Amino acid sequence: MLRGRRSVNKRATKSHRSTALLVSLTAFAALVFTSFLLYAIASLMEGVGLDALTNPIGWLRDLDHAVALDALSNAAEVVAAVLAIAITVVAIVLELAANRYSHQITQLFVSDPVNIVVMSLFVVTTVQCVWIATTLDPAVADAFLPNAGVAITMGLVTVSLLVLLPYFAFVLSFLSPVNVIEKIRESALKAMVKARPNSVEAAKLKVQQAVDELQDVARSATEQSDRGIAMASVNALSELLYDYQALRDTLPESWFKVDERVTQDPDFVALAPSALVQIDDQGIWVEVKILRQYLSLMGQSVPNSRDVANLIGINTQRIAVMSVDHSPELLDLCIRCFNSYLRTTINARDPRTTYYLMNQYRLLAECLLEKQMNERVMEIMNHFQFYGQLGYEMGTTFLLEAAAHDIAEMLEQAVNRDSPLVDDLLSLLLELDQEIKSETQEESLLSVRRVQIQVATFFMQLGDEERARRIATDLKDERLERLTRVQDALNAEERPLYWEFTDRSVNFGYLAPERRQHLGTLFGWLSEQN
Repeated sequence: MLRGRRSVNKRATKSHRSTALLVSLTAFAALVFTSFLLYAIASLMEGVGLDALTNPIGWLRDLDHAVALDALSNAAEVVAAVLAIAITVVAIVLELAANRYSHQITQLFVSDPVNIVVMSLFVVTTVQCVWIATTLDPAVADAFLPNAGVAITMGLVTVSLLVLLPYFAFVLSFLSPVNVIEKIRESALKAMVKARPNSVEAAKLKVQQAVDELQDVARSATEQSDRGIAMASVNALSELLYDYQALRDTLPESWFKVDERVTQDPDFVALAPSALVQIDDQGIWVEVKILRQYLSLMGQSVPNSRDVANLIGINTQRIAVMSVDHSPELLDLCIRCFNSYLRTTINARDPRTTYYLMNQYRLLAECLLEKQMNERVMEIMNHFQFYGQLGYEMGTTFLLEAAAHDIAEMLEQAVNRDSPLVDDLLSLLLELDQEIKSETQEESLLSVRRVQIQVATFFMQLGDEERARRIATDLKDERLERLTRVQDALNAEERPLYWEFTDRSVNFGYLAPERRQHLGTLFGWLSEQN
């Protein structure tokens, strides 16, 4: 699935570039055909004939030198004027794009082969016009091909004029933000591919600059509410990290060292020496660099650019899943980033983004559960407990309910996979509100109790009475009338999807009919205990 999504993104980008180039070439071809057609029609109507097309050598021999000289002089002025117009228009558009998105656009534009070829064509044509007009000598009668310079120069003039409009179309396509983002990513990737022991420092600098530029584009786009551009930059950072993982084994050993070039980078300059030593030992300075851009963008995106924040969570989850089998250091880094994301969104009082990030975090835990990485799974679930309680303490009680729901989801996944973590996850779920209860001397939140009741019916459906009774025992301290309200709500709710449009669309208050039928038995046990 991950490779499929990456392939789609790359095909879309290549298709965008290919389409723009194809449109420009098609426009050029259409202009050439139209020009020749109009010339042919005009020549035939005036009775001049088509000797210039059908017998070019004879036409050149008979061409009047004075006419040729006059034409070349005028052509030089026209091409020079066209070159000035082209440079002016391109410079204005380029400056606007650079100011809005990234100053690196200028460097990318100047170094692009198409721009170099077109601008060189204008300059060479102008110089050719001047020199041919100056050196044209009508006295030379025994030339191999008289007026050949005139023909070549007029051909250059024709091409220069015809290429102008297609070139403007290419420039506008080149300066489209999505195309610029992809070119920045490609520049970093090329620097990695070309990195050699004697050029590592320059390659590192190129990669650092490209990563910073992608983050700057995303930041600027977020500030200006250009959601699509910001999300394209976020995707480009993850694509760069994917490609880098495939290149790691081909890079020289010095590439992975945290040298002076790395420590002077803004993302590393404030890190403690112990953190730098750890990064150096693990050889993950590129991964840290990219994910720190995600951390920065997360802080900027909440609460006003939730789509960007959600995409950061999605990409971090995919990066973590990709690293499960071959890079425990990157996996650990992604887990720490998820924790920082949750802290950032909770501090920003953005429960909706926190709720969505918790879903992505849980998907990572499910992948680890499938890989039987049990310690990692419990580590993440303990983080769910902590951040759910933190959200409750900061006034966002819904996050504690969301944490309970996600732990319950993991518990059911563990049961379905016959994992040894079932009882540990059950204990975590039953202890979720204990700290809050002891500190506030209040009864547990009914939302958490509702999740526990739902899990009890899950075990009852499976015939696991022991674990179901364990939950019932934990519920005995709650007043029965409070729990009865939960029972009534579960019996009444018939909608599996939440009645508002949300990212996860899950209705926490819904209980499937096959599990709902066990509520009576469960509450019979609770009545006996009370």
